[in-house]
Amino acid sequence: MDGNRRWAREQKAPTLEGHRVGLLQTFVDCVRWVQEAGVEHLVVYAFSTENWKRTQEEVSYLMDLFGEMFGAKIEDLSKENVRVRFIGDREMFSEKLQQIMRESEEKTSHNDGVTVWVCVSYGGRLEITQAARVLVEKGESVTENSLREAMWSKGMPDPDLVIRTGGERRLSNFLLWQAAYSELFFTDTYWPAFTKEELHAILKEYAERERRFGK
Repeated sequence: MDGNRRWAREQKAPTLEGHRVGLLQTFVDCVRWVQEAGVEHLVVYAFSTENWKRTQEEVSYLMDLFGEMFGAKIEDLSKENVRVRFIGDREMFSEKLQQIMRESEEKTSHNDGVTVWVCVSYGGRLEITQAARVLVEKGESVTENSLREAMWSKGMPDPDLVIRTGGERRLSNFLLWQAAYSELFFTDTYWPAFTKEELHAILKEYAERERRFGK
């Protein structure tokens, strides 16, 4: 979900306003769009391990937004049969935010609509290395299957397609293992300006692609 700050600057709005619109509006809308389209799993890159290096003001603002989004607003999504799960290094967050994450997962665990996987304090390299560390500490063999089962994202299907907004053409440490055979879509549209129409156009193009998985 890239381009929040650049969108805000173009709108001549405070830079941090882009995060608010992107998370509290576009993200919520997108969850509904994909559920309407019959998508069973949505993975969003909400906060990377590298994002901790941003200014204290911006990080604090984002933490407040996460508290608002996954505290009160998750109730609305839960009523719409949405399940929420978090993957990443949760220990980096305050105990209050960790509790909000746990409660959000518990409140929505019975829902069987779209499952939204929220990547927070997440990095693909870190996920792989921590999974290997877990196996070594347990004295278990490191195989492709055992490594996958030890990851934060255990139980999450590998993504069929990855969409990146904001104009950049790279994965930026997102789902490095899981996206090995994903179809990649890059759009210049900033995340707060992403629309239902553009999502449908991407899904249509995806449906027309031939996936060979290396064969």
